[in-house]
Amino acid sequence: MNDILKGEITKEYKSNFSKREFIAGKSAVPVSGKIFDESELLMMTEAVLKGWWTEGEYSDLFEARLSKWIGVKFTALVNSGSSANLVALSALTSVKLGEKRLKPGDEVITVAAGFPTTVNPIIQNGLIPVFVDINLGNYNAKIEEIRAAITPKTRAIMLAHSLGNPYDLDEIKEICEENNLWFIEDNCDGLGSKYNGQKTGTFGHVATCSFYPAHHITMGEGGAVFTNDPLLYRIIKSVRDWGRDCWCKTGMDNTCGRRFDWQLGNLPHGYDHKYTYSELGYNLKLTDIQAALGLAQLEKIDGFVERRKENFAYLFDNLKKYERYFILPEWSEKAEPSWFGFLLTVRDGVGFTRDQLLAYFVEKKIGTRLLFAGNITKQPYFVERVINYRSASILTNTDIVMNNTFWVGVYPGLTKEMLDYMISSFGDFLKKYE
Repeated sequence: MNDILKGEITKEYKSNFSKREFIAGKSAVPVSGKIFDESELLMMTEAVLKGWWTEGEYSDLFEARLSKWIGVKFTALVNSGSSANLVALSALTSVKLGEKRLKPGDEVITVAAGFPTTVNPIIQNGLIPVFVDINLGNYNAKIEEIRAAITPKTRAIMLAHSLGNPYDLDEIKEICEENNLWFIEDNCDGLGSKYNGQKTGTFGHVATCSFYPAHHITMGEGGAVFTNDPLLYRIIKSVRDWGRDCWCKTGMDNTCGRRFDWQLGNLPHGYDHKYTYSELGYNLKLTDIQAALGLAQLEKIDGFVERRKENFAYLFDNLKKYERYFILPEWSEKAEPSWFGFLLTVRDGVGFTRDQLLAYFVEKKIGTRLLFAGNITKQPYFVERVINYRSASILTNTDIVMNNTFWVGVYPGLTKEMLDYMISSFGDFLKKYE
């Protein structure tokens, strides 16, 4: 790319995306958002000008750099975090895994207080989600309920780190090892979190992350599947790439040297290996343009993570005086969360409801979110369809979350002025309930 074009792109960035003054009460305080500068635009333009827009050199480079940064052997890029969860879980149903593979009717332990696409791949693969309750404060699964939920049908545990807050990975790993269970680690909200000094997304047999604009880094859309197992990696790539048996990179032929010399399934000998399918797959790849964006974002991820931690700490220090109204976030001594948001649960008997507070925040232009599905078993698609699932206990805390829990943002785009305005708005609302 020549210097004139670089200069024009930089000029356009400064013209279109210049920082605006924050005016309390008039400017929005978003709950999440993307942070970028001209480097992302330059990288994407460079990828466009290469003329190779599907998966290619930028994808390969991003996978390598992300693998090194997070600490895994293999990364496969996909088009969303939801697709990452689908690919990760579906890979474990492959016949290549023999008796270890997940089969229809097997049980997978998870939680109902989370995002639908942690649960949906379980259902889609004919498996049975088994829901355990969560702890208030850290909003992760109760370990004792996981142990109690295990039956001879239990074959896997699939859990997300709730808003980037790592669950007790020592206990989960121990449970999986003791019971010979697959462990799928949904790290979509936790990129950069650590447990015992080790990054989350590196503990599971397979793990996932998301690059949606709300997340820690973005490709616009996008996600990734991680593993240290070479067999699982090959299966993951196949599920992502239409289910094909061929492992040639996009645009390449005959990497195996036997393209017309295979006999698989009931196909005739010599059937083109590029069109031989050994997995139930989809095309879930992303583009090289997205990967180029991701490369620019990856250069900034350490700063993004630190800023999230700083914003979280600032909110925590200034909101703990309201602990009589709210259950404040809690985390393990072993955890260093890369927070996705700041979770609060309105206590019973405080004189106001969550909905009243959120309506007030709407007036104040302060963004809020619920803890996703709340109790997924009460969502319309669970109620209106015949979905085979099991609740291992009464989901008491899950229902409390559904009714009383919300979160506000900590993402790097929030300035101290925005955070101070948010904190003062809490105070203004709560004055009438003192």
